[in-house]
Amino acid sequence: MTYNSEYFNIKSNKLIPIDEFIEKVLYEPNKGYYTKKIPFGSQGDFVTAPTISNLFSEIIAIWVVSSWEKLGKPKKFNFVELGPGDGSLAKVLVNTFKKFPDLDNSINIYLYEKSDFLINIQKKKLRKSKIQWIQNFNEIKKGPVIFFGNEFFDAIPIKQFSYVKNSLFEKCFIVNPSLGLSEAYQKANKDDFNKIKKFKVLKRSRFFEFPKLGFFELDKIIEKIKNSSGGILLIDYGYLNTVNQSTLQAVKKNKKTDINFLLKNLGKVDITSLVNFSLLKEYFTKNNLKVKKIVSQKFFLEKMGIIDRAKILERSMTIKQKNYMSFTLRRLLHKQLMGELFKVIFAFKSKNSNFLGFK
Repeated sequence: MTYNSEYFNIKSNKLIPIDEFIEKVLYEPNKGYYTKKIPFGSQGDFVTAPTISNLFSEIIAIWVVSSWEKLGKPKKFNFVELGPGDGSLAKVLVNTFKKFPDLDNSINIYLYEKSDFLINIQKKKLRKSKIQWIQNFNEIKKGPVIFFGNEFFDAIPIKQFSYVKNSLFEKCFIVNPSLGLSEAYQKANKDDFNKIKKFKVLKRSRFFEFPKLGFFELDKIIEKIKNSSGGILLIDYGYLNTVNQSTLQAVKKNKKTDINFLLKNLGKVDITSLVNFSLLKEYFTKNNLKVKKIVSQKFFLEKMGIIDRAKILERSMTIKQKNYMSFTLRRLLHKQLMGELFKVIFAFKSKNSNFLGFK
């Protein structure tokens, strides 16, 4: 059995924290999974809501228009999509915003993307648009800002920890050329321990996942929101109560794979994890943002009128088109598909708290 771990400069028989391992195989320039292939759609390993149906993207566009109004229709307004995939959602947003001239004249649209490979794909889809690509949040102009991320947080590497008596240990991987991938624990460093013990939601768990890199990204986002006003809307698959087990999964062609398949195909397989929404909520609250109640994707989209919008579109559709739209709607809304597994959270700074989609 052969492995390509050396290709990623992962040394054999040495402990490597899980988040560092994932960061290398997903994002290392010209080698990582997201830096050299199209990961989504028919050519990739998974599909996302914007690639399933334009209806999803239209609903997000209308939510952004409404949120701009709730913020007082500022003359200078920023919208940032986090991890914009192949640009499908951004394309619908740009076209929808044109129907609202006051917003269209006010808005700066940014796509935050760390993969140069994906940026090139997005630029081909979004030619002749006023979109700006950024890799640093300092490039965002002053003014109210709305951040949006769909399946953004699950792709950020996570750490895993376990309590043994009163001591905290971090889970690591060891790559052995002959034995494959094995797991081991090392005592957590003091900095991580001090951060983790502040979260009430984690005190009930003997084993848990902690998005250290994700919180590092969110720290910078929150700073931007606090400096003016606005918020961050995140949609992702996840859970509300700590599950006390690993949620890491490797995905190939829309199917979960085992760990040995992952190791033999480093850089060719997506690695993801479920998002702890209760932890996210506590994190936002600790950073003095208001948080709307966490709802399911089904709840949010239905409250935003996705079914009514579908009925309007049906009037000019062929039977084949109607059947396809029904199929995509079911995928987005059904409880056993994306409807309940995917959660929605909105954290914000604003005098107006009556944002749509949550009641």
